[in-house]
Formats: sequence, structure tokens, C-alpha cells
Amino acid sequence: MSLEKHLASVIKDEAKKLIKRYHEYHNRLHLEHERNKKRLGDSAPTKIVHQPDYWSIDKKFNPFYVLKKHKSIARSIARKIEDRTYTPNAPHIKIVPKADGGERKVSIFQIPDAAVSKLFFNRLLAKNKHRFSSFSYAYRNDRNVHFAIQDISVDLRRNERTFLAEFDFSDYFGSISHDYLTKQFDQNGFFISPEERFVIKVFLKDRTVGIPQGTSISLFLANLTCWNFDSDLEREGVKFSRYADDTIVWTPDYSKICNAFGLINRFSNDAGVKINAAKSEGISLLTKEDFPSEISAKSSLDFLGYTLSVDNVSIKDKSVLKIKKQISYILYRNLIQPLKQSSLAGQEIPANDKDKNFLSAMMQIRRYMYGGLSKKQIKDYLSGRTKRIYFKGVMSFYPLVNDTEQLTELDGWLLSVIHRAVQHREKLLRNNWNYNRSHSFPFNQSREQLLEECAKTKVNGKYLLEIPSFLLVHKALKKGLLESGIEKVMNPDSLSYDY
Repeated sequence: MSLEKHLASVIKDEAKKLIKRYHEYHNRLHLEHERNKKRLGDSAPTKIVHQPDYWSIDKKFNPFYVLKKHKSIARSIARKIEDRTYTPNAPHIKIVPKADGGERKVSIFQIPDAAVSKLFFNRLLAKNKHRFSSFSYAYRNDRNVHFAIQDISVDLRRNERTFLAEFDFSDYFGSISHDYLTKQFDQNGFFISPEERFVIKVFLKDRTVGIPQGTSISLFLANLTCWNFDSDLEREGVKFSRYADDTIVWTPDYSKICNAFGLINRFSNDAGVKINAAKSEGISLLTKEDFPSEISAKSSLDFLGYTLSVDNVSIKDKSVLKIKKQISYILYRNLIQPLKQSSLAGQEIPANDKDKNFLSAMMQIRRYMYGGLSKKQIKDYLSGRTKRIYFKGVMSFYPLVNDTEQLTELDGWLLSVIHRAVQHREKLLRNNWNYNRSHSFPFNQSREQLLEECAKTKVNGKYLLEIPSFLLVHKALKKGLLESGIEKVMNPDSLSYDY
């Protein structure tokens, strides 16, 4: 396929992807507005449909325009690349706040330029991915975040005491030395054609250091930068896991972990990437809880949304908090917020052991956790009556979790927070609006009774009030892992999920 035809195909796909994303946003916004009108009546906020602000900067940011003109745009860009006159247009710089209080600058390129970047990234990766270390998991189609977690957890179980080196780089993408990067082009057996070198060069124009964050070709360059570093760690005989710039190194040998930290410092100096002292743990000893240790020790480490210990793989505390916040928000939005308005206009008051708002809350929580599956579908899969199901709920972002104690605690928390929200709703109905529903379902249930009644109460012939279970979906994920592997059970959006 010629460069022009290949570019036209990639530009078309990029535009269609963004159009689909925009339509999904519009549909979600409309559905949310309809729900708000039912819940809040006249107090419902006005529906406002936003477009990305950078669409107005240039038409080639707008996917609807680009889709219409994709063939002529591809023809023009292909000619310029062949003539070596192509240069990407200035990207829109988006400031993204970081969890630690800092900021990250993300470059949003015009759609045709993003397509060029993606095309050349895929070309470079296809012929060079075998050169990358098997312990490098980011930005590849043969590795993913869950492979990294599996490899780490399996290895940590082999030793009751393991020395760790944990470190974080400051502004990794923005501080890579160009001299160091370009030297890698002619070393270490990478295949990079003159045309690909030209495209890389024009995407780095107007920069003295660093690579733009937010474009595909930078992902290849980020891994290329670490090739020597990865090789040095392998030669040292230590195990490591690197996901972009998030790296941990481990070994049962103290002298080797000290040597590994020396390699980290050398790479930092050579590549121009500073170690973030505030976020780097340094060297520590991972051991079972309450085991004696002669140096700074810990019983677990956090990596990519998971917490890993000698015995367990758990959901990281920060990620657990995000899950709890989302469920709490669903309960507040459906059960509490409508009763805090100045009027109940448009509201259906619970009656005859029925509460539509409670039904909506349970269905939304179940959809969040199960991704559209029902308890029956999951149990049919576990019993073998169903051979295949698709996991899309929040737990499918954590398929390798095996900490059943944590999941049991989450199930207990879920039941408690639902029960507390129901009781709070009953008080608001009685105290604020003079509707006494303390005698009817679900308000007259104890915590344990609520679980049982929701499990056996049918709505339109279906068990729509069932309270979902983290432990149940974990069992289904575990079976899926054994029968189909990680890639068949992990959420399709795992690689872009904010862990």
C-alpha cells in the first residue's frame, strides 16, 4: 500500500474514532439530563453540549471536517513527507493537573498530524518490538499492565524476603536528552529508515530537550530511550518491571540491588532525566508482615493500581477510594440529592414497597461493578451453563486481584453504605417532607434483611434490586483467567485507564 493510501486510511480511522467518542459523550450527556429532570424536576441543571475548545483553533482539529477531507489531506501530507518538506502544525497544549499537585503538559496535535504519528509509531514498533526487553510493558501490543503485575506477583512469592529499588523520574517525557536519544538510532540493532528519522525529527522540532507527551511516536521514543538501561539491569541479574518511567527493581541479593541503584543513577545522568526524590522510595526490604529485618522494611508495594505483597495481589488503597467515591456518588445522586431540592415536583414518592430511585441506584451500581452483567449470568458462567461472558465493569480493570479478604471487606462496606443511604433517605422523607415510609420496603429493613430481600424481590419479572458482590465477580474473573487468559478478561480500556 502506498504512503498516501495508508495515510488516508489512518486519518479516516482517527477521525471516525473521535466522532464516535463525541457522539458517546453527547448521548451520555442527554441521558444524564433526562435522569436529572426525573430526579430533580425544575431544579435540574440546563443541558450544555460542549465542544473541545481547540476545535475552533483550526478545522483540522475537528474530526467531522477531517473525515470529509481525509483523502485530499492524505495526498498533501504524503507528498510533503516524500519531499521532506512536511512539518506538523503547532499542537494545542493542554495542562492536566497531577495527583501530587503538579501539572502535566499534553500536546494535542491536529488529527492529520496525530495520524502521521500513529502510522510511523506502528511501523517502528512492528519491526523493532522484539528488541525491547521483556520486562518493558508499556506502549506495546504484546505486553500490558496486567502482564507486569502477574510477572511481579509470581516472582515475589518465590522469596519471603526481597530487596526492592523503587524510583520515579521527574517529567520523564519532557526532559529526555535529544543527544542521548538520537545516539540510540544507530545503536542496539534498531531498524529506523531515513523517512522515519525525518518524521521523528520534525515532531521534535522547536525542542532542545524532551519529547511531546500525547502523541504516538513519542511512545516508541520513550521505550527506545530506556533500552540501554533495561539491558544493564538484565546483565546485572536483577528482575525489574518498567511501565514507561514507572520502574521497580527487585532481587534477593542486597549487593545486586545496590548495583542496580547505581545503574539508575547512571541512566538518569546520561539521559538527562532527573530522579524524583520526593516520590522515590529508594531501597527497602519486602517481607511478610512482622518478619524481623535489618533495614527499612515493608510488607507491600504499590504499582500500577495494584498493591503487591509476598502473599497477595490487592487493589491499591487509592484505587479502592476511587471505587468507593463512585458508588457513594451514585447513591447520593439517586437517593439523597432529589430530597434536598426546594421542591419535589416531578418526583415519585416511594409507596407500596416500591422506590424507583432505589431501583435506579441498584441498577447503576450493578452496571458499574458488573458492566451490564446480571448475577444470574455470572453464576451461569461459574457453573458452566454459559461458556463465555464479557467483563466490562470496574473489577475488569483489576483481574489479577486475589486478596479475597479485601474483596469481602468491600462487599461488607457496599452493603453498609447502601443501608445507610436508604436510612438517610427515609429520614429526609419524614423530617423534610412529612412522608413517613419507615414501615415499608426498603426503609424497614436491617442491613442483613436488605441483602436478602433485594436478592429475592422481582421487578418486572427480573431481580433488578440485587446488591452486587466484588467477591462474586472476582470468582468469575479468576475462572476467565484460567480458561482464556488475561487479554480475554481484562477491560478493553485497561491501557488507557487512570490507575
